[in-house]
Amino acid sequence: MTNAFIALDYTDLALAALLILLNGGLSLWLGLGLERQLGVATLRMCVQLGLMGLVLKVLFDIVSPWLTLTAALVMVLFAGYEIRARQDTRLRGWWSYGLGAGAILFAGGLVAIFALTLLVQPDPWYHPRYVIPLLGMILGNAMTGIAVGLNNLTDRMRRERSAIETMLALGETRVAAFRPAMRAAVRAGLIPIVNSMSAAGIVFLPGMMTGQILSGIDPVEAIKYQVMIMFLLAGGTGLGVVAAVQVAALLLSDNRQRLRLDRLAVD
Repeated sequence: MTNAFIALDYTDLALAALLILLNGGLSLWLGLGLERQLGVATLRMCVQLGLMGLVLKVLFDIVSPWLTLTAALVMVLFAGYEIRARQDTRLRGWWSYGLGAGAILFAGGLVAIFALTLLVQPDPWYHPRYVIPLLGMILGNAMTGIAVGLNNLTDRMRRERSAIETMLALGETRVAAFRPAMRAAVRAGLIPIVNSMSAAGIVFLPGMMTGQILSGIDPVEAIKYQVMIMFLLAGGTGLGVVAAVQVAALLLSDNRQRLRLDRLAVD
């Protein structure tokens, strides 16, 4: 049995891409209308990953804290854009972008620093070989949770407007009136990571663990890393969702204890 890493060439990637063509053919056959989106998503993924590979090679050669910080901030900014794009109803103005970006910066940055300084402890701690992959995994999961949580909150605020305003008219504080919608939004945002943790190891092998095993790492060591990663993902998602929902609830009310749905953008 060999532990040698098996490199892939471009022919292997081209063969794997046949599966994307298969999905496009199925979309055409079933009239799903997803073939264009599938093609754009595939092209975007390849370009983004290719560029990231080039950037990482430069970062690994230089190992500069400032370049690593710049790359991390770019990742956060794009994550904020994706959070905004995944919401059906957004806050007006700068907050439509700033809320998601701020929440994911807070959660992702805090959890990544915790992992780098207390758990993994690379030397130096800002080495991009560790910072970028860890931060990327945390951002990816927190991004999904925050987007789902915010979307759920604004949707419930609109659907339950009468009940919320009745509670406020009867003298309840905005905290009490908003609590059911906020609780449901946080729960919705956490469900994806909870489901992932529940199914990991039995239904599927997570990506990081699979990559390490394919590269020749001992399975037990790969599992230990994956368990740590899942804890980090859960922590980052939880912090991000709670922060985003709390701030969004404040923005959808005012000091006079009123529901302010006029602060939502209507498409």
